[in-house]
Amino acid sequence: MISQNTIQQILSRIDIVDIIGGFVKLKKRGTNFLGLCPFHNEKTPSFTVSPSKEIYKCFGCGRSGNTISFLMEHEKYSYVESLRWLANKYGVEVEETYTSDEERLQLHIAESLYIINGFAQQFFSKMLFDTEEGTDIGLSYLKERGFREDIIKKFQLGYSPEQKDALTKEALAKQFNPDLLLKAGLVVFRNEQPVDNYRGRIIFPVHNHSGKVLGFGARILKSNDKAPKYINTPENEIYVKSKILYGSYFARQAIDKADECLLVEGYTDVISLHQAGIENVVASGGTSLTQDQLRLIKKYSKNLVIVYDGDPAGVKAALRGLDMALEEGLNVQLVLIPDKEDPDSYVNKSGVAAFKEFIQKNKKDFILFQLEVALKDAGKDSNKKAEVVNQIAETISKINKAEDFTKQQDYIKHCSEILKIEESGLHALVNKFIRNRISAIEKKLPFGEAKIHDENAQKAAITDYDDSTFGLLFRDELQEREIARVLLEHGVKKWNDQQLIAEYIFSELVDESFFDNADILKLINSYKELMQKDSSGANKNYFIYHPDTTLSSLAVSLLNFPYEQSDRWRREFSQATGYQERLFENDYEDFIKTVTKERDSSLIGYLKAEEDKTGDEIESALNYLKLRKIKRMLIENQADLEKSHTNEEFEILQRTHLHLKQLEKELTRRTGTVIIR
Repeated sequence: MISQNTIQQILSRIDIVDIIGGFVKLKKRGTNFLGLCPFHNEKTPSFTVSPSKEIYKCFGCGRSGNTISFLMEHEKYSYVESLRWLANKYGVEVEETYTSDEERLQLHIAESLYIINGFAQQFFSKMLFDTEEGTDIGLSYLKERGFREDIIKKFQLGYSPEQKDALTKEALAKQFNPDLLLKAGLVVFRNEQPVDNYRGRIIFPVHNHSGKVLGFGARILKSNDKAPKYINTPENEIYVKSKILYGSYFARQAIDKADECLLVEGYTDVISLHQAGIENVVASGGTSLTQDQLRLIKKYSKNLVIVYDGDPAGVKAALRGLDMALEEGLNVQLVLIPDKEDPDSYVNKSGVAAFKEFIQKNKKDFILFQLEVALKDAGKDSNKKAEVVNQIAETISKINKAEDFTKQQDYIKHCSEILKIEESGLHALVNKFIRNRISAIEKKLPFGEAKIHDENAQKAAITDYDDSTFGLLFRDELQEREIARVLLEHGVKKWNDQQLIAEYIFSELVDESFFDNADILKLINSYKELMQKDSSGANKNYFIYHPDTTLSSLAVSLLNFPYEQSDRWRREFSQATGYQERLFENDYEDFIKTVTKERDSSLIGYLKAEEDKTGDEIESALNYLKLRKIKRMLIENQADLEKSHTNEEFEILQRTHLHLKQLEKELTRRTGTVIIR
């Protein structure tokens, strides 16, 4: 783990305009910066970056966050990867904290493998472009396949020469560890001597989603029945085949922008489509899709289009992993390339426009395609048809996300029509598979507990703090949000000579019953704890960059800027600067009268808006929360009054009622609230 000291050094150096400006062209607009949103297609800029608040907000699609969340969203980095990226940019040395010696060793090996792979990639590229053997054999082969030199360099393709130890000699000369060269798959031992593993092959580097080389795929060029066509890096600390999608580093932004991921089988399919301008494409490497690969796709988009060969092997490969894709909540479609072609050959033969048109016209719903294939295989055999019904019911049951309930019902209706069976019967069969799955969760939970566990897991995925979410879920909690916002913005400022604003708020809200929203209460309590430890550290940045994404998302949503100062207001206000000296010399009301005579009245509203109204905001929010609590106490007291009591108890309840009504009346006067009786 990265030490807290390193994290604080990184956070202290972050310049949000500098970071986001590296990905988005920003133009200064007032105190903020404006640009075209990188998360959705727009022609009019609505993506706003606030350097003072260190947050961004798109008023078109609603995305918002801080510098780290931008890197996580835009570059698809993890939290730790984002911190490492920032540390590298700002020259901060990363200190690690380890839980065990084994963890320290694994991290050291992983870092060494990345360095070795980086060296090897450069070596292979040099062999391809700068040697006679490389250009005559490797480069000529790639150009015969139709690959341009720019695309070859983009994907960092290389060539491993026929010489048995060309890479080995150079690596050992640079003092790389032979054991790690073996672990990386770059060398093998023959007669107890290290020799190159990829001799006479085209090299395809495999990158992680931040661009580092994880390993290699190596394609043989000479016809050799004994040698495999491809050799891949053996699994090690950084290369885990089930977690890798070839081309994801180059495709991530295109997938995000198109909101669709094309999945193909091979390396050359990806490269050919990129060369044709179709960049939202990755490859599974010819293996069955894994859950980790599907989750990686889901980070970029929920829409997956599988583009495979149309032969029986291609169909079989396409259908593998379907159930897992449905369980992950992906919308899956299938396109089969005809006439014994693959995506690489088809796009080269037909052209880009024809390929894109073919994809759009031939997308098939995955479940319906599976049903079509199964029915064709079953023919008129009633037993096989019964198996098809069970198979399709089990598949539909895998659509288990709460938000996909309607989709599941639509499939039941459509499939029952195709199968010519009762919809209710298929529905019952689907529910049976759902019950079986839930009861089998971890093979140890009773059905009731497992169902709750399953439902809670689905609900846990719904955590988003944009404005629309709060509008729906927390409509009655605006004052709670306002209290939290004031704490973040002004908590460490002075309320009076004796108290900070945060201390004053906490003295007025003495218990947790004032807050209904659990996440806001969590932020309030976290702020209290921080104040007790070190009040100077209780600033908005602490929460904006909090490692708990619930708190950081909440903090960003509370600090979102609702509007931007217009050019007209700046022009009007700049013409009024001559009045500012009189603002300090005369009574404010006299000054306003002067302005009224010489400027239009709209300027008065602007000048009044410049007043610091923090105190009024705090008092208003506090009074509203107090009023809400008193109303609750009145309801509870009224319920008690309706029960049977002794005369003494009844008198106490009546006095309590009168006292609460008096408090309500006073708070109503302060807040300007109208009580409807």
